[in-house]
Amino acid sequence: MLPDGLWSIGELAERAGVTVKTVRYYSDRGLLPAAARSAGGHRRYGPEALDRLRTIRSLRTLDLPVADIDRVLDREDTLEDVVAGQLKELGSRLAALRWREAALRLLRDCTAEERADRLRLIGAVSTPPDTTALARYWRRVLPVRLPARQVAWITDAAVPRPPADPEPAQVLAFARLHALATTDCPAPDRRPPSPEPGTEYRPGVLYDGLGEAYELTAPALCAGREPHAGEALDCFVSAYAGAHGTRDTPAFRHSLAGLLERSAHPVMDRYWQLAGELAAPGHPTLGAAHDWLRTALDGHLRLRGQ
Repeated sequence: MLPDGLWSIGELAERAGVTVKTVRYYSDRGLLPAAARSAGGHRRYGPEALDRLRTIRSLRTLDLPVADIDRVLDREDTLEDVVAGQLKELGSRLAALRWREAALRLLRDCTAEERADRLRLIGAVSTPPDTTALARYWRRVLPVRLPARQVAWITDAAVPRPPADPEPAQVLAFARLHALATTDCPAPDRRPPSPEPGTEYRPGVLYDGLGEAYELTAPALCAGREPHAGEALDCFVSAYAGAHGTRDTPAFRHSLAGLLERSAHPVMDRYWQLAGELAAPGHPTLGAAHDWLRTALDGHLRLRGQ
């Protein structure tokens, strides 16, 4: 230590166990300001610089960017905020690595004939995968005048979240789903045909009712129970009846069963099949709930001899 109680850059480096070059680098970046300058212009540091330097080294060991360290030291950001941001970024990078690993395993474990097609599908998907194209698909197929709140809940429920740690088969399922959503192919009619021609159609009423019916169906789906009549089916039929300004009658149920059979769409069926491969356990897709209710309606009509 110098007579004035300060250290030279070499003394600070020795006490901290780093090189002079390291101390100079942090000083030049403004992270380690000098307490004074010698007559010859050399930097001088006080004992508090040692604690600051050790803090900088600890944060750099965690790979925090210099800019983030600067904000922590100057108290512009708290360490908790910076750590939270780094954890979020690291989580995204880890998800991308897991996705890449599963995609590579998918390519490794397929035949030569399959590889070109799978490579094309995978190459069209970002890493980690983005669901924007799937959300755009739903905005394209949903009724034009549907309230924004309904578009939001339907899109949120219908767009599967890519698994954080996917299996190769799930990578393929998502890639195929992405291809389906971005391919210029026929989409379901935004205004489905009415069970009773000439009646009005209120899509907002329909989707509110369907949302409730799907929610009522979820426990039976998760428990593996066979489709059956009950509250969920009644809610499902009432949604269609209310949307078309009519009542739930035996005749209407018969007409509705025919409508649902005629309006089945291969693209949408394929969408729900692929989405089901990505769904988390205990979280059935809207498509699975819809199929369960359709089957329950058909079974109900058969029991009544209709």
